[in-house]
Amino acid sequence: MTGTWRMDRGAIPLLLLSFLCLLPAAQLQTKIPLETVKSWADAFGGELYSIATKYSGSLLLQKKYKDVEPTLKIKEVDGLELVKKFSEQMESMLRRKVEAVERLVEAAEDADLNHEYNSSLEFDYYNSLLINEKDENDNYVELGDEFILEPNEHFNNLLVNTTYSDIQLPTNVYNKDPDILNGVYMSEALNPVFVDNFERDPTLTWQYFGSSTGFFRLYPGIKWLPDENGVISFDCRNRGWYIQAATSPKDIVIIVDVSGSMKGLRMTIAKHTIVTILDTLGENDFVNIIAYNDYVHFIEPCFKGILVQADRDNREHFKQLVEELQAKGVGTVNKALTESFKILREFRDAGQGGLCNQAIMLITDGAVEDYEAVFEKYNWPDRKVRVFTYLIGREVTFAPNVKWIACNNKGYYTQISTLADVQENVMEYLHVLSRPMVINHDHDIIWTEAYMDSALFASQAQSLLLMTTVAMPVFSKKNETRSHGILLGVVGSDVPLRELLKLAPRYKLGVHGYAFLNTNNGYILSHPDLRPLYKEGKKLKPKPNYNSVDLSEVEWEDRDEILRTAMINGETGSLSMDVKVPVDKGKRVLFLTNDYFFTDISGTPFSLGVVLSRGHGEYILLGNTSVEEGLHDLLQPDLSLANEWIYCITDIDPDHRKLSQLEAVIRFLTGEEPDLECDEELVQEVLFDAVVTAPMEAYWTTLALNMSMESEGGIEMAFLGTRAGLMRSALYVGSEKLSNRKFLTRKDKESIFTMDHFPLWYRRAAEHPPGSFIYSIVSEDDSGEAERSQCSEACVSCIMGQGMAVLELSPHASLCRSQNSTVSDVTSLSSPQLLNCFLIDNNGFILVSKRPPESVVLLAFDCLFCFNCRVTMYDYQAMCKVPYHHHSGARPLLSPIYAFLAVQPVPHTLMQTSSLWSSDRVCSPLPPPHAAHRHKKHDTLQPCDTEYPVFVYEPAIKETNGLIECGDCQKMFVAQQIASSNLLLLVTDATCDCSIFPPVLLDAKEVKYILLPAHNASVKCDRMRSQKLRRRPDTCHAFHPEVQLWDCRGELRALCTLYAQPLLPHTWNNRIRVGKER
Repeated sequence: MTGTWRMDRGAIPLLLLSFLCLLPAAQLQTKIPLETVKSWADAFGGELYSIATKYSGSLLLQKKYKDVEPTLKIKEVDGLELVKKFSEQMESMLRRKVEAVERLVEAAEDADLNHEYNSSLEFDYYNSLLINEKDENDNYVELGDEFILEPNEHFNNLLVNTTYSDIQLPTNVYNKDPDILNGVYMSEALNPVFVDNFERDPTLTWQYFGSSTGFFRLYPGIKWLPDENGVISFDCRNRGWYIQAATSPKDIVIIVDVSGSMKGLRMTIAKHTIVTILDTLGENDFVNIIAYNDYVHFIEPCFKGILVQADRDNREHFKQLVEELQAKGVGTVNKALTESFKILREFRDAGQGGLCNQAIMLITDGAVEDYEAVFEKYNWPDRKVRVFTYLIGREVTFAPNVKWIACNNKGYYTQISTLADVQENVMEYLHVLSRPMVINHDHDIIWTEAYMDSALFASQAQSLLLMTTVAMPVFSKKNETRSHGILLGVVGSDVPLRELLKLAPRYKLGVHGYAFLNTNNGYILSHPDLRPLYKEGKKLKPKPNYNSVDLSEVEWEDRDEILRTAMINGETGSLSMDVKVPVDKGKRVLFLTNDYFFTDISGTPFSLGVVLSRGHGEYILLGNTSVEEGLHDLLQPDLSLANEWIYCITDIDPDHRKLSQLEAVIRFLTGEEPDLECDEELVQEVLFDAVVTAPMEAYWTTLALNMSMESEGGIEMAFLGTRAGLMRSALYVGSEKLSNRKFLTRKDKESIFTMDHFPLWYRRAAEHPPGSFIYSIVSEDDSGEAERSQCSEACVSCIMGQGMAVLELSPHASLCRSQNSTVSDVTSLSSPQLLNCFLIDNNGFILVSKRPPESVVLLAFDCLFCFNCRVTMYDYQAMCKVPYHHHSGARPLLSPIYAFLAVQPVPHTLMQTSSLWSSDRVCSPLPPPHAAHRHKKHDTLQPCDTEYPVFVYEPAIKETNGLIECGDCQKMFVAQQIASSNLLLLVTDATCDCSIFPPVLLDAKEVKYILLPAHNASVKCDRMRSQKLRRRPDTCHAFHPEVQLWDCRGELRALCTLYAQPLLPHTWNNRIRVGKER
């Protein structure tokens, strides 16, 4: 059919040319015969189709599937039952991790109960920093005895000791302190439990015990290496799993004194104290910071009068603002205290915040009075808000008042004189908040958000691993100290999320389907579109907000947050959405209708979602093939299976770990390994596909043997893939002559079946009519350098029932060069003086032209196809470059893909195609020319939101043409679809020069949240203040009536008239010490 030239009203043209496309034909300067262009397209398309069908063997494959069609059974997929089944399996798996942790808790508490503290204890243990270290006399150093380490595949091939654990301590903790020695000695009882847990559940990974005194016992034992400064900064007590297990949710207001007396070192210590407090908060906590001197001000004015969730974004934002604080004026704390109590009361009464612990952290160098009137009005007698005080500096003149404030408000007082004192003193508040839970012996199970723990193996050449942690607190069960509420520490175990996703196998979800997990706060735990890393130079780093990416920022089509709300509430149900899915690193888009099925995972704060795409995820084809017949065809050398899929479980038994999935399937079928546990349904699908596709090997081999130098040059490879993850391939040239040696290897993840996705060529072909071929342009390699050709490595794909036949053409194929056949050479179809010809794909990328390599770029579809072709996509995980002292301005994409509209000559400013998502979408400011490298070393990357255009042509329109006004002339163009492909032949007038127009950019632009003149607040502020729906943890431990002795300064004080009478400052020194100074 022939389409009329029209434009989508919603599209914003990139060039001011669109309106000229409707000019009457009478004004043409050079006419292009429409029928001639059609004949060129038909002739070229016919020959291309002939070549593709011949060398791919697609017609043979179609016939083979047609022959077995009567024997096929069609099984409809019940998405709701599927997600429930996956959830139950995940619950069972996670329950085994919980049971392992519970055994460790019981062992640790029993060991403490039977251990008597010995202040003079001498005990040698394996210090992870010192193990295997020798002195100059070749003797092992103290605490560094021989510790056998061997590589273990289950632990990422790290050198580990699976028979014993070892001990890590931060640099600032003395390794032979009596508290450390007693704790390490007591916790030796965990070693046999570690080993027993691993034997019971070989899928377990790291197990550990973090002590409240600072040591960290890790199983299996490893060699711990310091950072580049020779420091061990890892402290288990400020890790998220420790803090969440040790305390309940917290609402905290931090009050910091910024009066003139805080200048210099005191302000530095105060800032470090705030940052350390922020590091003890997590996504279930809420926080704000108030600074005071002559007046009270919120350090983030946008957060005035509220508490905000202490997620990573907000914590990092606060840290930046804290660095900008300056000391001046006179400090009056009463107004700051009053404001803090009001905020906490309002949130408590409104049912907002954590609805559990509430506390004020007062950081000051002194208090001239006790402010009893403020506490009497806002906090007594119930004392629902604890007050913790931190006296900064060595001056003790006003110390009594600061102590009195903490001890009369169920808090804790400490003095911080140096930066080295900060960590230990801040951590004390966690012990206070944990006491009610400890006294009640409530062993709450906690699950953390997703995280990448690079601290453990920062010096190892290991990729970062996304995981969650299950943890439980460990208490002292000794009767004599029960009312003291002594927290011994926290035990935990890591659960790689990859292991969870193995329970939602790809073959059951279809070509576009996937499973994902999110937390009670709406944050993504696992999702195929989650991109936690970004590239800085050549180094991959975690994004600052990688574990606080909200579900609405990945499934952004869920604009009313119906899906998000249901999943956070732990509901079971389903919904459908029309979605736009970016593929090929954001350069292309698929339009899909997805069915979402969701439910909760019992016993955890997580919810599971499963997505099935209409047309590909609703049904499974089941063939009937005997083992004998299928096994014969599995043994053919051209066959492989997706090695990341789980056909058989090979990662538990050490004897099976070296088997590939294909080897495991064969041994399972032959009975060589009867202990192998395999997915019988998937294995049956593989057997069926192996039999149906078996004739392809002989077909391709015959073609290869009969090929000669005179036959179609540049045809390199044929391959096919099936839904069961089976692949076959054949080379038509020697492997040394392949133009892309990474293709179909693990180095090119986009081209193979992985846990996360089907191959890109498979996904794209699935959205085109059966029997058609999909041609792709050359992509860039990891270094950012383009492949060595001006035209495409054309991956030609076609759907054939369950299978897909694919042909790879060399960049040097006759398709791109003038040969004897005038049809094979698109560029020879036109006169170089009058017409330009281009072969473009359905996303506007040029595959063939007579232009130099830089012309392999995107075409301007805004004028060529003004019919729903420009699609705006959003990226809420982008990273934008921010120059030093520069915090605003547009940040277009680095190395943008330029577009052009058939100009003559081709502008020199055109750039080669680049990978939008080489590791992440990065925006960069464009500095003025004279400042191009002024702040080069200071440029930093920060998270941002971006939008970018993608172009798609309307396949129903077979031909279109129009005119472009180019100043002194008019340029005509004609675009004609090429049958059975995703290609178009574009012919333009070569005599009219349109280079006066700038190139069309396919760049990502930062979404700016700017001030609105008509409003008193900004969009950005509203966005920051907004509190998304979240589900609170099920338990809370704020107070306990049996707390009779209160340790408010590292000493147990006898408060016989417990809070009946406020303690006055002058009575402090008369109090009796009944505890040990810590």
